[in-house]
Amino acid sequence: MKFLGKNIRFGKSLSERDQEVIWHPLTQHKTAASLKAIKKAKGVWLEDEDGNRYIDGIASWYTSMYGHCNPKIRKAVSKQMEKLDQIVFSGFTHEPAVELAEKLLEILPHNQAKLFFNDNGSTATEVGMKMALQYHHNKGNKRNVMMALEEGFHGDTFGAMSVSGLSVYNGAFEEHFIEVIRLPKPVGYNNEEVLKLLKAWIEEYDIAGFIYEPLVQGAAAMKTYSKAGLEDILKLCKLNDIICIADEVMTGFGKTGKNFASQYLQVSPDVLCLSKALSAGMVPMGITSCTQKIYDAFYDDDVSKGLFHGHTYTGNPLACAAALASIKLLQSDEIQQQIKDIISWHQSFATQLKQHPKVAEVRQIGVILAVDLAVKMERYGNLRNELYQFFMDRGVFLRPLGNTIYILAPYVIQKEEMQQIYDAILACLEEVIH
Repeated sequence: MKFLGKNIRFGKSLSERDQEVIWHPLTQHKTAASLKAIKKAKGVWLEDEDGNRYIDGIASWYTSMYGHCNPKIRKAVSKQMEKLDQIVFSGFTHEPAVELAEKLLEILPHNQAKLFFNDNGSTATEVGMKMALQYHHNKGNKRNVMMALEEGFHGDTFGAMSVSGLSVYNGAFEEHFIEVIRLPKPVGYNNEEVLKLLKAWIEEYDIAGFIYEPLVQGAAAMKTYSKAGLEDILKLCKLNDIICIADEVMTGFGKTGKNFASQYLQVSPDVLCLSKALSAGMVPMGITSCTQKIYDAFYDDDVSKGLFHGHTYTGNPLACAAALASIKLLQSDEIQQQIKDIISWHQSFATQLKQHPKVAEVRQIGVILAVDLAVKMERYGNLRNELYQFFMDRGVFLRPLGNTIYILAPYVIQKEEMQQIYDAILACLEEVIH
């Protein structure tokens, strides 16, 4: 028997070799099905080691919004690789980072003034919370409580877990969290009650910051909530110097129909967190932007008032090049038209689904479409896995959340490819949901 490194044998499939050496994220390996080995990807298509092809209906967790291996992004990264691959970002700067900051500030909400580079969504929100907490510390305010919305999700680092309301992910760590209070989502009928509760909490707690996913909560099954209700919360927070942190890791870069979901609101955040589609799934990257007011609270002769947070790959030139190419694509007429087309297709399909007896609710904002299936709670157990396999067998990659199926496909998807996703959902209503 020949060996390729420790415990890796020739003759085994990639999936079998994987099982011997890798611990995957969000996976209970004792009960999980065997993993698919993806050999290559192009546009909206994934291909596994057996030659089977799948439409990537969620843009690989909302990152590859311009399609996998997009030639324009590849070219930009390759060109940058010839000049500068990596350099420490403390004490140095470089053209791709400066240009990216300039280009981003052109499309971000107008009150944003400074960008802090990090390397993923969790660290982007972690830095946002640090900004809020240290802002008050630097100003001599005793504020050590963070506020978040119920069912919010903001990442897997300790600060990000603290403000996330999904205990299935966080149960083992809760005794180590920072202090957090969770505000019910405003959904229209309860807007006044939520605002009343917030007023009471402002008197009771020393709230430093409020973190929220604007308008739609991704990990909570793409749940939408009241724009007017959120607007009222933000206004009250601003009046009381509670730092408003918009987590746009999922919603950013066109997914809601605007560049950023915050641009639907009249009240802009003090801090805004970005990742995922920022660098189009090509290279990991995160950014936390803030207003001049936030930055000025750290600008001092006292060195200890600086934001002492950093990552080895902060401001990586290759990631910056990918992000610059992505922004250029986002602003192109072609992608803007694609976004409009997808919105139109979703609206038509949503209308069709709303009449279906096995559909409990349909939600659509921008290119995001979520479908809640009308099933009893006891059916939830293995439903997600059953649906996942059903779709994969039909050449469609979706990751249902409980009884919710959602689509967030790359902008480059064509009508017939989207129809294949729609057809698979309709088939599941007939064949899986009883």
